[in-house]
Amino acid sequence: MEHMHMDDSSPSTWSIGAVARMTGLPVKVVRHWSDVGVVAPVGRTAGGYRRYDTAGVARLQLARTLRDLGMGLGDIRAALDREDGLTEVAAAHVEALEAQIRRLRTHQAVLRTVTRRTTHEGLALMTRTAHLSPDERRELVHDFLTDTLGDLDVPHFREGLLAAGADLPEDPTDEQVEAWLELGELIAEGELRSAMQRFAEYAARQGRGAQDSGAGEEMRALTETWTARVREAMRAGIAADSPAADQVVAAVVAAWLPSRANASAATADGAEARTLLCEQLTAAAEPAVERFWQLLCVLGGRPVPVGIAEEGRWLTTALCANPAPGARDARLEALTRVQDTVGALVRATAPHQFDRPTSCTDWTVRDLLDHLVWENIIWGGLAQGTPPTDGHAEDHLGHDHIAAFETAAADARAAFRQPGMLDRSFGPAPGRRLVEQLLIELLVHGWDLAAALDRDRDLEPDIARAALPVVREFYGDLPRTAGGSIASTQPAPDHAPALDQVAAFLGRRIPHRSGR
Repeated sequence: MEHMHMDDSSPSTWSIGAVARMTGLPVKVVRHWSDVGVVAPVGRTAGGYRRYDTAGVARLQLARTLRDLGMGLGDIRAALDREDGLTEVAAAHVEALEAQIRRLRTHQAVLRTVTRRTTHEGLALMTRTAHLSPDERRELVHDFLTDTLGDLDVPHFREGLLAAGADLPEDPTDEQVEAWLELGELIAEGELRSAMQRFAEYAARQGRGAQDSGAGEEMRALTETWTARVREAMRAGIAADSPAADQVVAAVVAAWLPSRANASAATADGAEARTLLCEQLTAAAEPAVERFWQLLCVLGGRPVPVGIAEEGRWLTTALCANPAPGARDARLEALTRVQDTVGALVRATAPHQFDRPTSCTDWTVRDLLDHLVWENIIWGGLAQGTPPTDGHAEDHLGHDHIAAFETAAADARAAFRQPGMLDRSFGPAPGRRLVEQLLIELLVHGWDLAAALDRDRDLEPDIARAALPVVREFYGDLPRTAGGSIASTQPAPDHAPALDQVAAFLGRRIPHRSGR
């Protein structure tokens, strides 16, 4: 009974629940009839709930009577709005008959379409029609609109959705009949309802009002810009989850940031802007939602926009895979830097230095160079899916150690830059672990080469510092026994360069540093 009391600030008003009980109508029907203009609430409470007065209750009671006579909502609203027609039952019956005529015309339009098809096509069309009668389709659309939007404060979005309840035109084309049937099926499948709710909730969170013609034109131009960029990338064979997609994402974000589609405070490309754009696209570019608007265009006789669902999926995938500028390239850029740094040491190594000893037991400088080439070959081959058939004991240097290293390093980089490679499974580990493994091997053996050549061992300090916890994770539990591949951890001063600490953890004795 608590909902039946009258609002103290506005006497003789009732809540939507109380009005529903007074009129015998479901709450969702009262809400929907309010949305389409059959009755208007006289106000809202501080909490945003609708209130109705005596006149509103009277309109609802009469609207229910007219509906029971078979009138549609549009006709009911027109009859109630006529100053001289509220009590004219005869006029109401006429309008009810007109509603029946419209239903018959719908059947007529479907049957006429059937006559223009082959027997097989006609039977399929009749079967689709039999699944839902015109009245059932209208009720389905009504429930869809009511349940989807609820009390969300999205008036402009609500107005667009209400167009979905329109009947077929007086003399529909075959395409419009097909669209009308498909609309009912699309709503009945259930996917559209949840997709539209997500979009409506997103619109409500953004607090968007009705768009003027300028905003609409801007949105169309923005859509043309980003879809053109994405289509160009797709034609070029750029995978959405590859680092190469980052440049496309950056271009799209640059066009999106200054537009009115950006309802956030983001002013520069970054994680925040990409997250917001991804959320927006995910809500707006769902295939079911896109098809819904296309069908409404067909029913309204308007040009149907070109579908962008495929482009939307590509861009949302690219945004998820590249959540910040350069995010996917970070590991590969680090590897490239280490390869280049070690490559400089390789180029600085002369043949007459090949016989020098190294920190690796029983390895000469030449053996170490050969192993550096092998590391690129083995990890790049695994990433490519074609591991080498020869073993690490084979000669991989040939007569040109520089060319051998640079070729193997380039092949490894190309293998690691394959679309999706960083997240692909290689046994129990993702592809990024292969990149990290090669990077660590090159860092450590680069340290070995620098020490053997008496050159500066402090290679890529930032990368080495970041690699130290990864090295401890990779090798911390391995046994350090005689005959093993890793010697016992050696001491290193706390203030020692990061790569010295990595080398000491992997069993290298750290030489005293010179004064340079």
